[in-house]
Amino acid sequence: MLPEITDFAGPLTLVTVGFLLAVLSTALTGRLPVPAPVVFLAGAAVASDVVPSLQHDIGILTVERIAVVALIVILLNGGRDIGAHHFRRSLGDISAIGLIGTFLTAGALAAAAHVILGLDWPVAGVLGAALAPTDPAVMFSVLGRREVGGRSGVVLEGEAGINDPAGIALLLGMVEVAAHPGTSVLVVLREFVVEMGIGVAFGLAGGLLLVRVLGRIRLDGAGLHPVLVLAFAGVLYGATSLSGGSGFSAVFVTGLLLGDARLPYAGEIDRFTVSLASLAEVAVFLALGLTVDLGGIAGEDWLGGAAILLVLAVVVRPLVVVLTLARSSLGRRERAFIAWSGLKGAVPILLAAFAVLGGVPDSARIYDLVFVVVLGSVLIQGGLVPAVAARLRIPMQLQPELPWELSVRLAEPPDDRAELVVEAGSAADGAAIAALPMGADAWVTLVVRDDRALPPRPELRLRPGDAVFLLGVHGEPALADAFTGRA
Repeated sequence: MLPEITDFAGPLTLVTVGFLLAVLSTALTGRLPVPAPVVFLAGAAVASDVVPSLQHDIGILTVERIAVVALIVILLNGGRDIGAHHFRRSLGDISAIGLIGTFLTAGALAAAAHVILGLDWPVAGVLGAALAPTDPAVMFSVLGRREVGGRSGVVLEGEAGINDPAGIALLLGMVEVAAHPGTSVLVVLREFVVEMGIGVAFGLAGGLLLVRVLGRIRLDGAGLHPVLVLAFAGVLYGATSLSGGSGFSAVFVTGLLLGDARLPYAGEIDRFTVSLASLAEVAVFLALGLTVDLGGIAGEDWLGGAAILLVLAVVVRPLVVVLTLARSSLGRRERAFIAWSGLKGAVPILLAAFAVLGGVPDSARIYDLVFVVVLGSVLIQGGLVPAVAARLRIPMQLQPELPWELSVRLAEPPDDRAELVVEAGSAADGAAIAALPMGADAWVTLVVRDDRALPPRPELRLRPGDAVFLLGVHGEPALADAFTGRA
């Protein structure tokens, strides 16, 4: 046997055992109020302390590249989950808290770090920028199969998708300011606008192109279509980044367009991206955890990180929500839920890694502080999200696992199909199927209630949560409004 085979077998076994344990641990976190990312991050950090060679074998540059690839997959899947239609309905709120809120959070945390930790302003600015964005991997993991009623869930997921590219662009500018004194903040703002603008433009163009290609091309095997989507996302990220734009923004916008598109093999694409995003989540938290030396974090940094987390959760985040959502139609309880649920995760640690690679003064301390804040945010804030939702009476329903699927294969796409869910208080709530404002050619094919199929008789009265499947729908806006409660 070749020595290379046995030499590689050891590291491969170690890595796959780590992945296996991480995946199996989700069965435990599903029964305990502990988000899965906490287990991945803390477990990897403990493992790197017990086996120091793990930390030395995986450099921070390697981890940074793993995190970038993972974020591409996570943002693509997150955009698909939201969809452009739901995103547009909350675009004002998402843009306000995701863009303006990122700057406000970064500035407020920089001031707190300067006062509490005594950091110089440029270094404090880097720390504030690193902690400004919420995290899509954590948000999607914490919410998981929980369906949040109203628009607050869409706002949170949309914010996590849009403020990560914004936070990365801002952090790179702040690294330039900290590493090269004399750099103007106006230059940072200009670069931020350019990066985000190019990213959105590339994302729109790329999304429209990908939808058209997927609708027309027929590859040799259904399993190749999801691979095409993933490869396209990688090419889009690279092309956008090389053009001076935010590749993460481009990937997220493309995911939004894919979410609403009617595509062949959509089921295969959905299952592939969901599974790959789950793998990416495990990989990024394990990799980032391996770079942390728990024994090397000073006691003052544990206390300092806890103080920053307290200021962030109790003062900064609620204030940012109040300011950015002042004109929002969201209720007070929904805003309070959004204020609590601004979770930090892998992205802030990735941004701290950028600071280390960029040669920022005190970057090692920034990395440790960010880890402490992230660990506390995911463990405390993330663990209490369901309890806070219950306290604020925010509808949050845990969707049951449905391992069996009913599907029908067709050579051509069905004529204008639609899937609508009855919201409480909408016009469809309590209405009979015969009373729905459907066109003459539309008909209901199936109603799913409590995970059971019901025959769509004309006299059947709909209830909140019912999923109604229709065919022959030709863009009747009144029909969608009847299910969503919009006037």
